[in-house]
Amino acid sequence: MAALVLAEHDNKELKPATLNAVTAAAKLGGDVHVLVAGSGCQAVADAAAKIEGVAAVLLADDEAYAHPLAEVIAPLVVSLAGDYDAIVAPTTTNGKNIMPRVAAQLDVCQVSDVIAIEAPDTFVRPIYAGNALATVQSADAKKVMTVRGTGFPAAPASGGSAEIRPVGGAGNPGISSFVRQELAKSDRPELTAAKIIVSGGRGMGSGEAFSIIESLADKLGAAVGASRAAVDAGFISNDHQVGQTGKIVAPELYIACGISGAIQHLAGMKDSKVIVAINKDEEAPIFQVADYGLVADLFEAVPALEKAL
Repeated sequence: MAALVLAEHDNKELKPATLNAVTAAAKLGGDVHVLVAGSGCQAVADAAAKIEGVAAVLLADDEAYAHPLAEVIAPLVVSLAGDYDAIVAPTTTNGKNIMPRVAAQLDVCQVSDVIAIEAPDTFVRPIYAGNALATVQSADAKKVMTVRGTGFPAAPASGGSAEIRPVGGAGNPGISSFVRQELAKSDRPELTAAKIIVSGGRGMGSGEAFSIIESLADKLGAAVGASRAAVDAGFISNDHQVGQTGKIVAPELYIACGISGAIQHLAGMKDSKVIVAINKDEEAPIFQVADYGLVADLFEAVPALEKAL
């Protein structure tokens, strides 16, 4: 059962989510090929070729793919789909944007947010904000799926020697165009790839108070996260949001400060290896999933923790 993995990248570097998607695709039991679609992205293809378990890399290097527009990338994926039994992409913004269009053009059902593969046609995915797991069996001859990175270990980034094959583009249908992007720049690690995350919630009280979270994060070399309540209150921008409607993370250490633990937030971070909760409300639901809990005022506990470090 050959599988094609849609690589996540920025034309310069391969994103870690691709490694998790390769592991998932390998569980389908056949060869794994990786599609790198971009512009000036030879370095990305070279990195993909080194992933252990990848048999071939398809390189579509064209100015049309400089930005991952779903309306442009989907026809390319569809044009290559005939050689594959499964099309796999990470559950990222791009994956969730492109794959539904691919599934529609192939006239098959998409299986979204897969966290486990039990058989080539049987998958497990979370529903109800992760409070229940659904086992789904697909009868489609061609499987189209997005996979949650936290559900699969990352494939080794070295050790492979896959062949790189140039492929022709499917053309730009001209129904959408890239206008501009406004990216938040930070010296801290990317949220979805960070090994340590320090997050703040409604209990922070204000955006200015997030400075103590940021200070601790800098001391730990961590990324800064937030609950939806903190984002909705305007304390911090939404690119920091962790949860069902934000980013799904699974760091080695997750420190939750002033976060009550609503199920929507837990859905985005409960797979973290170690969870530390700091909250003055001893009845907060976050303590039910925390490995370590501290019932204290975060404005006293967090600076004390930073000082101890």
